[in-house]
Amino acid sequence: MKKVRVEDAVGMTLCHDLTEMRDGFKGAAFRRGHVITREDIPHMLDIGKRTVFVWEENAGEIHEEDAALRMAGMAQVHGAHYTAPSEGKVLLISDAEGMLRVDTELLREINSIGDLTISTLPDHYPVHPGMRLASMRIVPLVTKETQVQRAEELCRDRKLLELLPYRPRRVGILITGSEIYHGRIRDKFEAVARRKLSAYPGEVLGVRICDDDLDMLTGAARDFLEQGADFLIFSGGMSVDPDDLTPTAIRQLGCDVISHGVPSQPGNMTLMAYLGEIPVMGVPGAAISLPTTIFDVLLPQVYAGVRFTKEDLIRLGNGGLCQLCGDCHFPNCTFGRY
Repeated sequence: MKKVRVEDAVGMTLCHDLTEMRDGFKGAAFRRGHVITREDIPHMLDIGKRTVFVWEENAGEIHEEDAALRMAGMAQVHGAHYTAPSEGKVLLISDAEGMLRVDTELLREINSIGDLTISTLPDHYPVHPGMRLASMRIVPLVTKETQVQRAEELCRDRKLLELLPYRPRRVGILITGSEIYHGRIRDKFEAVARRKLSAYPGEVLGVRICDDDLDMLTGAARDFLEQGADFLIFSGGMSVDPDDLTPTAIRQLGCDVISHGVPSQPGNMTLMAYLGEIPVMGVPGAAISLPTTIFDVLLPQVYAGVRFTKEDLIRLGNGGLCQLCGDCHFPNCTFGRY
């Protein structure tokens, strides 16, 4: 684009809106794309425009709104939609419950190109319909089209953003402890688990309270599996004490234990395993006494179909320390934002 005197701009095309303010009105007197006529000159001078920016032929430039639309086109997301350009940017809005995934390395590469800027919610963030997921725009009014083309090329075989919808699961809950089994104390985990699971699709097949007995534990788990359970949650007996049998029972089921213990507090002793494709989680007692633990960080990912690796769980250390605020604002906080 180039800057010219309005008197010299006849026949040229505006590359930005011209705003007018009069009698309480504020709006566009001339729209981007308007071809300037001689009759327009007095009006432009009346609104204080002695110079305007017009398109140059064959300059290879792209306007901010066109650039934003091109950026949206290179990062389409099933389960979400983009708004029309406003103030040079487009917003990505969620249409579904699920978990946002962001290719953070690809995001870094695009934001390193030059004039392009994309901001998103964090990777692994649980989202709801109506939430803003991302914003895309260029910094100047226009940029070289080659910058947008470079971003489009980066996204050709890579997915910048993805919204993973929650999948219904059939859950079996197993609670271990002789003191609970024999009625010496009342169980508190069932109510906590049911409340947290109610935020996700599916059903709780049932809750089994077991004595500190390997055969009882493994037998109860197999009963749930025969009923079609595709997610098992164990609670109790999760520490490293010799008489805490839950991790042993999970191994005896034939599970592949990814990790017993994660770099996250509260919830250090969490166990994550798989029986084939079925996620199996061991939840320590902190989930009963505290409003938010690593249990809350892992649940949306389990329901989104994420299969954890050891490396995934190791990365929980960055953002793994809960601040134990008086009023919990999770997930709008640092906890679990790895």
